[in-house]
Amino acid sequence: MHKFEAFLLENLPKSTSIHPTYEAALQEMLIAGGKRFRPALLLGVVKALNPLMLDSARHAAYAIELLHTYSLIHDDLPAMDDSPLRRGKPTLHIVYDEVTAILVGDALNTYSFEVLSNAPFSDALKVKLVRELASNGGLNGMVLGQAIDCYFENQPLKVEEIKVLHTNKTAKLIAASMKMGALICGNEELADKLYEFGIKLGVLFQIQDDILDVTQSSEEAGKLTNNDEDKNSFVTILGLDEAMREANVLAEQLTEEMQSFDESLRSELSPILTKYINRHK
Repeated sequence: MHKFEAFLLENLPKSTSIHPTYEAALQEMLIAGGKRFRPALLLGVVKALNPLMLDSARHAAYAIELLHTYSLIHDDLPAMDDSPLRRGKPTLHIVYDEVTAILVGDALNTYSFEVLSNAPFSDALKVKLVRELASNGGLNGMVLGQAIDCYFENQPLKVEEIKVLHTNKTAKLIAASMKMGALICGNEELADKLYEFGIKLGVLFQIQDDILDVTQSSEEAGKLTNNDEDKNSFVTILGLDEAMREANVLAEQLTEEMQSFDESLRSELSPILTKYINRHK
């Protein structure tokens, strides 16, 4: 991912505003690091299917990271999770103020689509990619998941309802990352298959996050942990042991499904997926 990091640093959002801290605030959470899991999935798919498209695909990977980073900034706001730590750094509303954090999140959200619209793809492909990012990150995807999560705080949901919540909040953007990689390479049939795989991967990713929230310190996680007591997390509803069982079942299914990928795709994605599929163990 070092080439993606270099691309990200070269293309950080900039402003000519007279505002004294706006540009620094725009860049703060992007340069703080993070797993870069979603960009890694998109670029892994492209590298496996058509490595000649890799340089162009970094624009799409960057757009996803911008949208994801906006969601983290807003998720940490006092009105939502009220978290002081993200990616091992103080959150934006702590470093600056709440207004700055809200506006930076807004800016990165819209900037993700500006980046995608300027990517070196055909207009038809750009429309497809914008549609995927918007539909999975927007009102019927991640934002819907956040709305459900906040509305039902302190109101326990059933397990299937929690899966609906986190399919939207977490899984759809992960699934979109894989699908967008295949769309960039012109393989729409595979795109749909990878999207379904990505939904399962995203649900597992959330179960793992919920497990790590109660088993890691804030320093290890790089964000505030043991902060989900009032939330509908898998651990809160199922308990740690049952959440571990759920994670193990999904991890086994995904490992088996990964064996059905063609050799190049399996070879490219296996190091990324194996690491994350088993990170709760």
